[in-house]
Amino acid sequence: MTLSLGVDTGGTYTDAVLIRDEEVVIASAKSLTTRQDLALGIGRAVEAVLTEAQVDPGEVTLASLSTTLATNALIEGQGERVALVLVGFSEKDLAKHGLDEAMAGDPVLCIEGGHDHAGQQKHPLDEDSLRSWLNAHGDEVSGFAVAAQFATRNAAHERRVAEVIHQATGRPISASHHLSAKLNGPKRAITAILNARLIGMINRLITRAQTRLGELGVHAPLMVVRGDGALISADFALERPIETILSGPAASIVGARWMTGASDALVSDIGGTTTDVAVLRDGRPAIDPEGARVGPFRTMVEAVAMRTTGLGGDSELHFKAAGLAGGLHLGPRRVLPVSLVATQAPELVHDVLDHQLRTGVWDENHARFVQAVPGLARHGVSGRDLALLERIGDDVRPLGAVLTTRLDRLALVRLVDRGLVQVSGVTPSDAAHALGLSDSWDADAGRKALELFALQRTGAGQLMAEGVEAMAQMVIDELTDQTAVALLETAFAEEAEGTFDLPPEELARHVLTWQGLAGHRGMLRMDAGLNLPVIGLGASAPTYYPAVGKRLHCEMQLPEHAGVANAVGAVVGRVTIRHSGSVTSPSNGVYRVHLEEGPVDFPALDPALDRLEEVLRALAETEARAAGAEGIRVHAERDVQMTLIEGAEMFIDARVDVEAAGRPRIAH
Repeated sequence: MTLSLGVDTGGTYTDAVLIRDEEVVIASAKSLTTRQDLALGIGRAVEAVLTEAQVDPGEVTLASLSTTLATNALIEGQGERVALVLVGFSEKDLAKHGLDEAMAGDPVLCIEGGHDHAGQQKHPLDEDSLRSWLNAHGDEVSGFAVAAQFATRNAAHERRVAEVIHQATGRPISASHHLSAKLNGPKRAITAILNARLIGMINRLITRAQTRLGELGVHAPLMVVRGDGALISADFALERPIETILSGPAASIVGARWMTGASDALVSDIGGTTTDVAVLRDGRPAIDPEGARVGPFRTMVEAVAMRTTGLGGDSELHFKAAGLAGGLHLGPRRVLPVSLVATQAPELVHDVLDHQLRTGVWDENHARFVQAVPGLARHGVSGRDLALLERIGDDVRPLGAVLTTRLDRLALVRLVDRGLVQVSGVTPSDAAHALGLSDSWDADAGRKALELFALQRTGAGQLMAEGVEAMAQMVIDELTDQTAVALLETAFAEEAEGTFDLPPEELARHVLTWQGLAGHRGMLRMDAGLNLPVIGLGASAPTYYPAVGKRLHCEMQLPEHAGVANAVGAVVGRVTIRHSGSVTSPSNGVYRVHLEEGPVDFPALDPALDRLEEVLRALAETEARAAGAEGIRVHAERDVQMTLIEGAEMFIDARVDVEAAGRPRIAH
């Protein structure tokens, strides 16, 4: 008998499930995610699920963890302060390829070096400039990202830069060629930057999870869900935290397939921060050929093809003042629901809300609170940011009490982006509590916050809403509409190329689409809807998704364990490692294999392909074993590109893809 423990750490809740013999869920439990120490929430959820199932912790044969923390951090623009070293690129490339946006003001160094497309050194590496810059800025950051021109064709300069940084600082380093074997240096650089930002966060999550599980008596191997739904060992995930982006959403798709047996469907998973939509075709989720996209960034991480939107139960509510009628918009940032923060500091929150209601008018600081996340490193925090952080202190505070100037608001944004501070405000979760759709937290606090929000006035001078219930229903309706848009975008994107002449984002919001959904009847009869079922996942799916199904005129499936789908998916997957490599021909009769240690030339194509496949097979099998697999099978595919020139067949390049897969190793 096997007993698998699945844990998912999300932005709001940490879920745990126990599955016997990979066939049946015997227990599930939830606990609030504890940002200050993730192990607390994990421990509470695991303790609850073990108690419910009445099993001994020592009986657990496999433990696996999925998480939305990395995805949420990138969606919300959070992460630790890092430095980027670009080799062979110019400062113009920062703006041209979006690297300056990814760095968000963190230090960058561009130095000479790099290679050409054939793997030949283009310029000598400027080590002197690197050492001088490290002496000046090395202590300002928590880690480094390194990207060199054509590093996937020759990684010598990236390896050398990493050696120098390690000797000078000892800080973590993300080298782009370790994260992808594909060309496109700027895209690899963005992947390395995001990986570096996530190292500290994922390290804290995994190490504390391992410690807490051990304290509870669970000594089974700990696995982590990767963005493509495969499992990897905890140690492997610590080296490449970027691969855990879309970990939670990928786990939810695996869980959806396992729970429903669906073959063709849209899968929509709503969490506290994001809504993740993917497509099941023939029972399998597609892998995004362009690499995972999260928020504004396209990475080179292999992951499930998924549209991630900053929309969830804890999305920040915004008032749109434009026009006479006004309006609402949700996200993309997550805030702590007022009904939740009131459970942490009930007396303060209610006193503040009551005082604000007595004023009878809306202020931008009303129904908003702030608290610091304790125990996090403060690399590079100084000046006004540090002063504000100290003013916030360790307790929940009204936002208006800590912001003294407009400049403080900019400092607050920076602290939130760093994940050092959490803001509380009005959310759909508060609306759900106000309408009696949820009873997890303090419904009275949620009602008071919505009553305050409704005091805002439209362009016509009218109150935003008459009463708490009307305001709450407006919020739920907005969530329904934005969820429908997210599903429509995915559906339009999946339609055959050329079916429509407009991009999916425009089609999903087009007036004709929404008139069709509304069943317009006039001179024209218009109908629209989804032609596939939707599997709704997430703790709040039963609350919000029935209305979404009605809006889109489709079947809405809500599985029994929809609220813990991520945790289910965390333990029913397989360990899979993929590696790719290329062969080029820099001159006639020369076939160049691009390996980690440098290019190797062969006089014929077949020996070159054989050598590349041999190296990749060994690497994939070794990493699969290190990632916690047993019973490993390795599969390789070759793609040779040829063309005809004056009737003769000419070699362009070749690619070898290797996949090693096996079942996760269990405790005996």
